[in-house]
Amino acid sequence: MSIATLISFSLISIAFIAMPGPNVLIVVSTSLQAGKTRGLQTVAGTSCAMVLQLVIAAVGTSWLLTTVTEGLFWLKWCGVIYLFYLGFSALRKFYRHQSIVKPSAAGSFSRGFWVSLTNPKTILFFSAFLPQFVSTDSSYMQQVAILSLCFWLIAAFIDCSYAVLAARVKWLLESRQIENQKLNRLQNGFSAILYIGAGSLLANTNKF
Repeated sequence: MSIATLISFSLISIAFIAMPGPNVLIVVSTSLQAGKTRGLQTVAGTSCAMVLQLVIAAVGTSWLLTTVTEGLFWLKWCGVIYLFYLGFSALRKFYRHQSIVKPSAAGSFSRGFWVSLTNPKTILFFSAFLPQFVSTDSSYMQQVAILSLCFWLIAAFIDCSYAVLAARVKWLLESRQIENQKLNRLQNGFSAILYIGAGSLLANTNKF
């Protein structure tokens, strides 16, 4: 595999991953609610789920991809329901002026894991683009492993960046000494928008 091929793949991956989708929105909303640590724990969950997706996409034959299509369909809609549940829960707290209940470390991880796992975008992207970057002159598995690792590292870095930036926004809001009740309403409102937006994006994912 040439350096030019790896750079081209990396640039396409960056453009794909950086576009806000369900993974990014769940990371941002968690950081806004509970801070940087919980946001990064959510990234750990999305990253672990992505490993499973990359394995399926990388080693998947047409038979395997056909076999898991129905499962991906149901996983996707489970994810949509879960995100809408989180969104309307935050919306209810917004209207009732309730305080934010910050997720635990395990809750943050599992939230990221399940949202990422139910999002078929990674498998669809890899299945569509991977063959274009694999050369017949070198080992197939070696090239797939390199491209998968590259994609995973880029995704983890970008998601971590979103988590840190969202936590910074949370800190700025808190530093402005906004009344606690107003701050809770603001965070609940933002979270509701992000969760419902993530659910809508996932629902409109093509092919499933």
